[in-house]
Amino acid sequence: MTSEIRRTFYPLVNYRDPVKAMEWLEKAFGFAEQTVSKNDEGAIVHAEMRFDTGIVMVSQGQAPNAAIYVAVDDPDAHHDRAKAAGAEIFRELADQDYGSRDYAARDLEGNAWYFGTYRP
Repeated sequence: MTSEIRRTFYPLVNYRDPVKAMEWLEKAFGFAEQTVSKNDEGAIVHAEMRFDTGIVMVSQGQAPNAAIYVAVDDPDAHHDRAKAAGAEIFRELADQDYGSRDYAARDLEGNAWYFGTYRP
């Protein structure tokens, strides 16, 4: 009898201004707010944003300190959306030898985000 192995990853990205970052992640990359927890002063201490079946956790802290890969169905449209929102594209949209079509961008605080069709 073999037991089922469950693997779940929750990337955590720190931002100096998580409110501004969450607004930008929605506008540029299409993420949607799921949960926001605030302290007594009203500052965000933990938040979650969803994209398809994935979740990224957002908190306040020093940045940049993260690199995240997100699988998307239409990387061309996603690239265009990110570029229109002012994302710094540091690796242009291209077909890769391993079968993915992807690109890479930095968010407003320098974290690296990779978007492509590869699904591990």
